[in-house]
Amino acid sequence: MTAFQRSSWAAASLALLALGACGDKKADAQAQPAAMPPPEVSVVTVAPERIAITNELPGRLEATRTAQVRARVPGIVQKRLFTEGSDVKAGDVLFRIDPASLQASLANAQAARARVEANLAQANLKVQRYRPLVETNAISRQEYDDALAAQKQAQADLEAARATQQTASLNLGYATVTAPISGRIGRAQVTEGALVGQGEATPLATIQQLDPIYVNLTQSSSELMRLRQALAAGKLKTVGKDEASVSLVMEDGTPYPRTGKLLFSDLAVDQSSGAITLRALVPNPERFLLPGMYVRARLEQAVAESAITVPQQAVQRDNNGASVMTIAADGKVAPRPIKTGSVQGNKWIVTEGLKEGDVVIVEGLQKVKPGAPAKGVPWKPAGVAGTPVAAASAAPAGPAAAANQK
Repeated sequence: MTAFQRSSWAAASLALLALGACGDKKADAQAQPAAMPPPEVSVVTVAPERIAITNELPGRLEATRTAQVRARVPGIVQKRLFTEGSDVKAGDVLFRIDPASLQASLANAQAARARVEANLAQANLKVQRYRPLVETNAISRQEYDDALAAQKQAQADLEAARATQQTASLNLGYATVTAPISGRIGRAQVTEGALVGQGEATPLATIQQLDPIYVNLTQSSSELMRLRQALAAGKLKTVGKDEASVSLVMEDGTPYPRTGKLLFSDLAVDQSSGAITLRALVPNPERFLLPGMYVRARLEQAVAESAITVPQQAVQRDNNGASVMTIAADGKVAPRPIKTGSVQGNKWIVTEGLKEGDVVIVEGLQKVKPGAPAKGVPWKPAGVAGTPVAAASAAPAGPAAAANQK
């Protein structure tokens, strides 16, 4: 083999080696795809906040005042003078009962009083005549004493006659039935021509005061005990008497636009239900709320000055309890067991497991797994474009976001 042939063969071998190396690099590139970026999830950064502890309790509405209008004297109803279902004022005339027999009784009582007054006048004159005579022994002392006794008896008869006349006058007044309180009157329970008041006070109608209106609530004694223990331990602060507000939710789920206030809680626990009764007062100027209606009341009973909260959808539950997914300082996902308290709006109050500055995943939990990296962006509640759920979430999601930006 000549020198020219040897050099040509060497050049061809080098070219084949170079082509093989390029082929291996392309095969390696195809076998090893580019690394995927960490998934993007919505997060909130935990920050303490002042929150009112609100409990939603079942309740029934009750009129603040209820008066049963009754016939206090016997007679025939002559006329009804109100419109059923209307508002009446105290003193308004509602019914008229036939007063003829009552007027006769009053006239009889007046005549009896006049007769007694005449007897008293005669007794007084007799005592005046006998006084000087007994002093001169013109009459016996016994006759004078009898005259004094007759005078006192006539005076007592006059007092009885006055009382009888007053009773007859009151009964005549009762023939005109008036409203004892102001409020809304219901249906009439008798009609014109009905005989009422025979042996008992016949019900005629019912008046109820509806503005404001009571809300009678029930709360389990165990829940109330936990609340009081938290207050005693200093975890919560009490709400002042004039600050405890109550808002209502109607049976169809619509909120009532006016806010009431808590009046008191009962001093005893119902033995059959284990619940305690609370009463609130709610304005009702439109008379929209009616006695007997079922409502749910959101009642502020305490205040947490530095409560830790997370959105409800961030909390996962299993047989081991509640937990959340967090993004640690190295940008990796880490599960965190927690303990929750009550629900306030769309948030859980977290009693254990989280602290200020922790980054909690709210949306995108299906994209991540423990130990894998994730990129956090501020969570935005549904229906609110461009606005985070809390001021704490407005900033980048803590150290995890910074780690992912590097």
